[in-house]
Amino acid sequence: MRKTNYKILGGDFYINGIKTYTDIEGSDEKIHGLLFNTRFIQGIFDDVNPENSGKYDRFGIKFNAEENTERMIAALKDWYEAGVRAITIGLQGGGPIYTYDDWSVIDTGSFSSDGKQLNETYKNRLLKVLQACDELGMLVIVSFLYQAQEHLFHDGTAMMEAVRTASVFLRDSGYENVIIEVANEHDVGNFNKHPMISSGEGIASLINLAREWSGNKFAVGSSGGGGICKQEVIENSDVILIHGNGLRRQEMYDFIMSVHEKAPDKPIVCNEDSQMFGQLKVSYATHTSWGYYNDFTKQEPPSDWGITSGEDAFFARRLKNMISGVKMGENEFYLQGFEKDYHIEGKRYVRLSSLYPEQIDYVEFYQDDKLLYTSFAEPFMLYSLTTWNQDPYVIPEEACEFTARIYLHDGNVRQETVKLTDLHK
Repeated sequence: MRKTNYKILGGDFYINGIKTYTDIEGSDEKIHGLLFNTRFIQGIFDDVNPENSGKYDRFGIKFNAEENTERMIAALKDWYEAGVRAITIGLQGGGPIYTYDDWSVIDTGSFSSDGKQLNETYKNRLLKVLQACDELGMLVIVSFLYQAQEHLFHDGTAMMEAVRTASVFLRDSGYENVIIEVANEHDVGNFNKHPMISSGEGIASLINLAREWSGNKFAVGSSGGGGICKQEVIENSDVILIHGNGLRRQEMYDFIMSVHEKAPDKPIVCNEDSQMFGQLKVSYATHTSWGYYNDFTKQEPPSDWGITSGEDAFFARRLKNMISGVKMGENEFYLQGFEKDYHIEGKRYVRLSSLYPEQIDYVEFYQDDKLLYTSFAEPFMLYSLTTWNQDPYVIPEEACEFTARIYLHDGNVRQETVKLTDLHK
């Protein structure tokens, strides 16, 4: 007997007949009906390309696909208690952006080249995740297609068959806690080779087919690239899935409001953005569900699925307190990226995380007395490229200390320092 089902009424989510978060005593009514989520896209990931064997043995962990899924499942309860009510996982994974420049070298092995078969090990891992979330009262956004795996299908028709295969499997699984994302960012990268996926009318047709093939049991949608949602997707989706990559808060607000105007009675769920959880204020202001995405700890296999120090922990606390309406205390800071095992072949990805990033004016990063970089916007990254990506830092042998000097809007200056002596690699 399954424990978790959901419905959508008037743009709000109800889990097991109860509007989300209304079961939490004292919760803020402005967040009732939302679906805060985390991006765990690599939750059932594997890479069967033999040339990549051992590539993910790091962070003190030897990668194993089954153990990766089990670790994720073990972490779910903590995320649920923080207020997360859905996760996104991918049948074709996501991009480990700090591991490869070319994601096409990955072969997830999830679908056959004609799209008519779904790998048994993926089925089993997916069922484990659905079961674990069913027990907790969480929904699972299952993302079917990923542009960096497009070349593993022999043509566009095979991708359509993959949508059918996955939809039928979910229909027959017996679980009711599923939302279908037909394609992750249907209009980017290699998807542009296939109008069936990349065009508005093509993806709208696949959304409708996925709904039919899954027995009309699940809400269906498909995300576009950051800040993009085509009219056909809005009109044909049950849940409007959006991505916020690259958008600052004002841009995110304007984007969401434009979508709301076109579909005022449909829920909008952002299931990919960044670790920039200042977006929770935009979520609150627009009655939009927001999804936390930590590109390093949650998308570089083997992922650390727990609520890690810094960004993860601050997001979890902000979310929990926003839901409950509890005011929080003074700001806290954490210089991220210098944890002992958190590097990729000596490359580290450094950022200054803060409980209240919106209180920060700018951050200066120093190696000993040398100013390396100044960051003026959340997420406060060293060598920022976008809101979700950055260049690496390699610790020079002669370096002794790394400092983030934090300039707050109230005029105060704080400082976080890490000793580099034991970290040279």
